Amino acid sequence: MVTQASSMEPLSARIPSDLYLWLAKLQVEGATTNSDKLRILLGELKRQHDGAFDYVAAHAWARDMTARLREALVRIEGSSGRHSAVLGLLLEHMTTSLAMMVSQAPADETEGAKLEDALVRRAFALCEGLLRQATTVAAAAYDPAVIKRHMPATIELAATIQNQRGA
Repeated sequence: MVTQASSMEPLSARIPSDLYLWLAKLQVEGATTNSDKLRILLGELKRQHDGAFDYVAAHAWARDMTARLREALVRIEGSSGRHSAVLGLLLEHMTTSLAMMVSQAPADETEGAKLEDALVRRAFALCEGLLRQATTVAAAAYDPAVIKRHMPATIELAATIQNQRGA
């Protein structure tokens, strides 16, 4: 959300018709006019440019960026009655990981190591979630075979690591 400055300055610009029509149709939370939309969008762009996202704000931004996908998945589930736990897991992972990366600017090696640890922890949680989907005959996915089709190399690597540890 854009905080209003103590004074407002007028801005005049000529833009191509296709951009104008796009802006007019664009749904921006808290905005009803094109001027409101520009204020909110420019404020968002400034925060991104300035790196002023804390984790919570970055997570909200990442959710906003994937809102169209989330809405499409809700529509699919509503019309077909099917849900993809796999897509839900991937979407949650990507949103959280992106929020972690966008909200961080490590100042030193210690902070870099903390970020690295958090991202690796998230990546392994994703792997664990995907492997859980492989424990059933069919994954809870739009394509029930998607996990089994892509997991053989991962299983082979895990077995190799396990065998090396046992040797």
